[in-house]
Amino acid sequence: MRLSDCHNIDDFRLLAKARLPWPVFDYIDGAADDELTKSRNTAAYADCDLVPEVLAGVDEIDTSVTVMGRKSALPLILSPTALQRVFHWQGERAVARAAEKFGLWCGISSLATVSVEEVAALTSGPKMFQLYVHKDKGLNSSMIQRCKDAKFDAIALTVDTIVGGKRERCLRSGFASPPQFTVASLLSYAMRPRWALDYVFREKFRMPMLDGYVGAGTKQAMSIQSYFTEMLDQSMDWNDAARIREEWGGTFCLKGVMSVADAKRAVEIGADAIMVSNHGGRQLDGSRAPFDALPEIVDAVGGQIEIICDGGVRRGTHVLKALASGATAASGGRLYLYALAAAGQPGVDRAVGLLKEEIVRDMKLMGAKTVGDLTRDKLRWR
Repeated sequence: MRLSDCHNIDDFRLLAKARLPWPVFDYIDGAADDELTKSRNTAAYADCDLVPEVLAGVDEIDTSVTVMGRKSALPLILSPTALQRVFHWQGERAVARAAEKFGLWCGISSLATVSVEEVAALTSGPKMFQLYVHKDKGLNSSMIQRCKDAKFDAIALTVDTIVGGKRERCLRSGFASPPQFTVASLLSYAMRPRWALDYVFREKFRMPMLDGYVGAGTKQAMSIQSYFTEMLDQSMDWNDAARIREEWGGTFCLKGVMSVADAKRAVEIGADAIMVSNHGGRQLDGSRAPFDALPEIVDAVGGQIEIICDGGVRRGTHVLKALASGATAASGGRLYLYALAAAGQPGVDRAVGLLKEEIVRDMKLMGAKTVGDLTRDKLRWR
């Protein structure tokens, strides 16, 4: 299978599976416990049908939206994800360049393998930083200050990782950060020599946002489940979120809101946006899908705060359904991670390009000249 044979996100998944050692692929592809929520995140979109209107004169359409004060050419955000240079040696650099090319928001994680300073130099487009609140308060302040100095546009405080979800595929494979060549996984790495050579001989693995504060995950191998449970601040509450918003002083988003009550609290503390997200099903298995939760959250706080539907997006129609439900934009991580793992920046470019084509084509088929034409009356739930 070649990159040119990839015509949808599932195709990129198959190519990534063929090119990655199985412990690395399972880290991207896997989720918590029985992985029910991960499956539901995408399946939820199939429970809702689009109602097109015809003869709308759609020779020219506008796919752009304004998200958190910055214009995006598409109603799509490339969500921040950790450890990207483990999947392909280009890592966050490839994703940032693709976001610049397509005029999209991109994000990087506190557990990124490229610094905010380097990402800021790669793209003038809108950028968010995904903040994991650590027990080390000096580290938290350092990351916030570095985002200020790098002129990042927003911080997304992640609120659904108080402890690490039980990711059973990673427990079976022994996947850790940095990757460990164990007896159980050695054959898998040996069977993917291209990945192994890139990992061993290219730039040394590191997580530069943690430099000077935390060795775990960079110098000391640790599973992500253990990292979240041991290194992050389990005492974080709404007062801490409000304090972080004030310390940051810029556009502030809460990532991981799944209830109406929490959405209302986000409004109360002055957040600019929420990402309705369950962390890709990697934390609480059995939780609702973001798209399932979206209508009631929109009904409760729509117009008071921007609402981003995060997770499960595999098609342009998924983006349109989220918008018609009232979301400002849709976002996802695996939708580009499979492509990154499969082929680096050319893969990300192709994946985002295919989604762009789908969004444009589907808007025309819906009779929607602008994103604002996608309203709740264009949906029917089964």
